[in-house]
Amino acid sequence: MRTLCASTLIGEFFVIGFAGLVAMKMDDASMGAVWTVCGIGMALSVLLCGMITRPGGIQLGWALQVALVLSGFVVPVMFVLGLAFGALWWASIHYGRKIDEAKARWAAQEAGEAAA
Repeated sequence: MRTLCASTLIGEFFVIGFAGLVAMKMDDASMGAVWTVCGIGMALSVLLCGMITRPGGIQLGWALQVALVLSGFVVPVMFVLGLAFGALWWASIHYGRKIDEAKARWAAQEAGEAAA
């Protein structure tokens, strides 16, 4: 699960950065505000890569997904990208857990065969 989730988060790191470049061209927001918000989002996406397996890591990831969708109020295309990354986040968790369970069963089977 960790690898799939981290891959999604690194993709989000780049999307947040590119959204910051788009938002910077808008007249409504100051450059400092845009890069403060984007910088926090980018830093959170990288930090979450190491926190996925810790308590609260998945929930913080969901919070980042919600923030990504809500950023669509500033950069409208982020509604679509936020929903796409939300779906990727769900798939990473769902299928990552299935892969982890299959690996655990395989390791237990291998250990049982080695003991016999």
